[in-house]
Order: sequence, then structure tokens, then C-alpha cells
Amino acid sequence: MLNAHMDTVGAGGMADAFSPRVADGRLYGRGAYDMKASLAAIMITAREAMKMGLAGDLIITAVADEEVASTGTSAVIERFRADTAIVTEPTELRLCLAHKGFVWLEVETTGVAAHGSRTDLGVDAIAHMGKILTGVVDLDSRLRSGLRHPLLGTGSIHASLIEGGQEMSTYPARCVAKLERRTVPGEDGASCLREIQELLPDRGSAKVTLEQAPSELAPDHALSRVVAEAAGNPEMIGVAYWMDMALLNAAGIPTVAFGPSGEGEHADVEWVDLASVARCVDTYLRAAAVLCGP
Repeated sequence: MLNAHMDTVGAGGMADAFSPRVADGRLYGRGAYDMKASLAAIMITAREAMKMGLAGDLIITAVADEEVASTGTSAVIERFRADTAIVTEPTELRLCLAHKGFVWLEVETTGVAAHGSRTDLGVDAIAHMGKILTGVVDLDSRLRSGLRHPLLGTGSIHASLIEGGQEMSTYPARCVAKLERRTVPGEDGASCLREIQELLPDRGSAKVTLEQAPSELAPDHALSRVVAEAAGNPEMIGVAYWMDMALLNAAGIPTVAFGPSGEGEHADVEWVDLASVARCVDTYLRAAAVLCGP
């Protein structure tokens, strides 16, 4: 299975975002790098594979919603099976064997609403949250100095959003902070929730709102070896961002990532190197010839 997502992020400040422009061997435009070039590459691969007389099936999956909740690849997994897969996210022509996961957590502290002058009645929910946020900074420091994954390094945590209070002259009765915890293999939503629960005061609670697991495939796995050879034995890497590779691996389909070179995903200037896209087509065809057989 070859997998590429069709959705992109918004245009942001990009000029002529959806009018592709070619200059100096690069294609510019929103999604050129992330990841319409890879989508084009797997479509060309399918066309060329038709001439090879493969014994096995080459499945092309063009999926939606990878930038949000990955409902596209989730739907594919429900309907199709494959012995192996390549997610074609841009990897700078390196072989990606692992990526981090993430856990979103929501933390709430409660107080007692009262007039700002009533120190005998009011309880400040925001002040209670301050203690938790200090703990989050300390937790992040401990994570970054802890055990390291050979390809991914360590986990991390940061506060993303916070809200609380209603007006200047009132004690806030509620404060909510939303945290993002980046995970490596061996960490999951339950372990991340326990970390935060240890920081909670009596007036605090926490819950997981979304979890996407990390992913890894061993360098000596048969798929890793085949794709490495097909690509000319490139550097093997792990990446800090999440991708659909985790869903496929979790479904029992061994998966790696390999894609073109470029720059500017989610940025105002985005481009892909066209020669690297051609290299990807060649790599996918070579891998298919081995994995699907003549």
C-alpha cells in the first residue's frame, strides 16, 4: 500500500496559494510539499506498475483529513488490508522508521466566585492553575533530560491554551488549561494523565481529550531493508511530528515513510524539489517489484 493525504492546511499568507509555479526545479504552492507531490508520485507509480506484471496488488490510497483526525486512513484500514505499506510524507529522501505521538490533556481548577473585596469568600481558580503550570515546566525539563529513544529523543509537554475568569472585580470560579504532551514509544495517554494528576491540587481535575500513538518499525524489519535498498540505502531517521504511519502499524500493517525533498509545510512559502519526486517514483517501483513480485 502506498498512502498520501489529499488535504492541506489553509493558505495563510501565501500569495497565489493554489496557482502552482515552477522555478529552478521547484514546484511552489500550498500543498506542493505537504503533500500533493507525493500524491502525484504514487499515481505515476500505479501507472508504471501496470506494465510490470506484478503478482501481488499495489494499493494506492489517497486519503482525507490527515491534518486533523485522520478519518481517511482510518476508513481505509476498515476496508482494505496489505502486507506492507509506505506512507509517502516528505522525508527529504530519507527512510523514516519512527515518529512521535501526542496526547492532548485538559486540566481544570475550580474556585469560588465572589466579589473581589470578599477575601473571606472568594477562592481563586486561576492562582491554583499557576501551581500546575509551574509543575508542567518542571515536568518538561525532567522529560528532556530523561531516557532517549534512539531515533526520536525524548517526550515533551507544553501548555497550549488557557482560559478563566469573567471580570476584574470577581474571584474566578473556574480555570481551564489545555496541554499537549509529545510521546515516544513506551508512553501513552494513561501514563501522561498520571503525570498531570500528580500535579493537581485538591481543586483540580484532568482528562485526556485526544491521543495519537507514536510509531516505530525496526531497522532490520524486512520492509525496512527492502525500501532502504530500493532508495539506495539512505539515512534512517525518526521525526517529531505525527503521521498516518502510526495507524497502519497499529492495524498490523508494517509501515515506513519515504518521500521527496522540499520546504515550507504549513508556512507562507512552500515548495517541493521535482527531481526528488522522480526519485520517489523510482524507489516505490523498485520496492513494489520486490514486495509484490513479478
